[in-house]
Amino acid sequence: QQQSTGQYRTHIPAHLAQQLRQREQEQEQQDQMMLQHEQSQQQGHGSLVLKIQENGISVQEVAPQQPGQSPDQLTEGGEGGGRGRDVDNANNNNINNNNNVDDSRFDVPTDQPSQNGPNGLNSNNNNNRGGTEVLYQDGGNGQVPGGGQVIGGVAGAGLLNVSDIFSTTASVDFDAKLRSILNCHDRDYEPYIGQRGDFWVLKNYVRAEHGELRCHESITYTTHADYTFLDNLIPLLERWNAPVSLAMHAPGTDFQPTLNAIKYLRECLAESHLVRQFVTFHIYFSSKHIPKNVPKYEKVLEPPYNCSLPAPYFNVSSSQLYKTAKKLLYPVNVGRNIARDAAMTHFILASDIELYPNPGLVHKFLEMIARNEPVLQRKNPRVFPLSIFEVDSTSPVPRDKTELQELLRSGKAISFHKRVCSSCHGVPKSKEWIAANETDDLGVFHIGKRVGYFVHWEPIYIGTHADPHYDERLSWEGKSDKMTQGYALCVLDYDFHILDNAFLVHKPGIKVLKKDPKRAMLAAKTNQLIKKIIYPELQVMYGSRKGCAV
Repeated sequence: QQQSTGQYRTHIPAHLAQQLRQREQEQEQQDQMMLQHEQSQQQGHGSLVLKIQENGISVQEVAPQQPGQSPDQLTEGGEGGGRGRDVDNANNNNINNNNNVDDSRFDVPTDQPSQNGPNGLNSNNNNNRGGTEVLYQDGGNGQVPGGGQVIGGVAGAGLLNVSDIFSTTASVDFDAKLRSILNCHDRDYEPYIGQRGDFWVLKNYVRAEHGELRCHESITYTTHADYTFLDNLIPLLERWNAPVSLAMHAPGTDFQPTLNAIKYLRECLAESHLVRQFVTFHIYFSSKHIPKNVPKYEKVLEPPYNCSLPAPYFNVSSSQLYKTAKKLLYPVNVGRNIARDAAMTHFILASDIELYPNPGLVHKFLEMIARNEPVLQRKNPRVFPLSIFEVDSTSPVPRDKTELQELLRSGKAISFHKRVCSSCHGVPKSKEWIAANETDDLGVFHIGKRVGYFVHWEPIYIGTHADPHYDERLSWEGKSDKMTQGYALCVLDYDFHILDNAFLVHKPGIKVLKKDPKRAMLAAKTNQLIKKIIYPELQVMYGSRKGCAV
């Protein structure tokens, strides 16, 4: 039950999505029911509470508050309950009374939010962060009860199956609350052939079976690769278990092995159902290196791949690619932007395919957004960076923070690129983050800025479509490919909401600095391009801010 509930958070299967759309068509009826319920509540009836528990969802009825009765007395038998905890498991400092956060973890002063959060959502239930969590209380009074009688005709202890959530009359649910907070718009999922600068783009060329997605219902992992990196896709999916938008660079004769690799991943592995369900492939190539034949999208998977053959990417190095033979640079930021722009969800994690997230991140993040705590109501634009680590080649990829801490203590894990460019990926308050114990939910550990020691920080984060794009003139070989975007975030005064129990781990194997004269020469040329052309453009387009640098 826990697994199915978590999967509901990351992706709604097609038949359930259809029920959800039907439910939206009945919204007027639900509004009428809400009105009737409010009237009945005024006559002394209780309010309904939708809760998430470890093994499912429950609906509870709570007696109306009587004059002089405190919120924590609204439990069965009048006992106190519903006590929560702050982000760091410390005391909540009376958030219910004044909505003010007094927390030394946040260097940046926290503005006092209004009584109601964005879109009029009451934030008085922010301290309810224990194992049982209120997602929606239809009484609208902001109280967090600790008990109550389970109602709604649900068997057992009042737990709902995922399918039951569409038939319950528990009023507005988790899905509706997210939709209200984000106020995002849905995007199309149609195949499209177009041009992006010098590149042809086959958008949504091989589509995932999840079909159209609502903008609020998940997070999309957006990434890029050539086909030699596709061995990372299965371990990524096993941990992400949510939509992936993958832009494949496939110029010239790299095109056909790229298609073969996609077919192999979709058809020939025990985990192929994950690829079919979640991964949408886009392909791009330079107009000077068009493949000889590009099948129409409806024919791209024909004929099926011969699964008795090895994986097309098995034992293939980058030196064997058409790209390498033609001395082409890898257009990393073109791929990043293609994958990002094609994502249908409001939230996106623009990352690299070799970086694996800790499991359960998607639904925990959306639950955090739904709580809409005061720290999330700040006026500045924001992104949510993830701490990144490397593990040695003999170690398994840790699945949670506790396992990660054990590897760090034993020296089998280190911070990302510690031996290559530690300042590029150093995260503010990283020592405190590592020392802090793991908690069950997800929250903001610290709010940082890209200034001071972190002025060259290249964070990987959960953001949105509103964030600045990556400069497509920069290549992987020339390095510094995310620096200009980081500068734009700094000038725009972004807050970096560092998440407490979320992290990425690179494919096993610790990187060391290697001398590469050719790449060093390209890096020098890139630095000149940034200094003389891109940086002045950024100053014109975004302005400047003290402490910000490329």
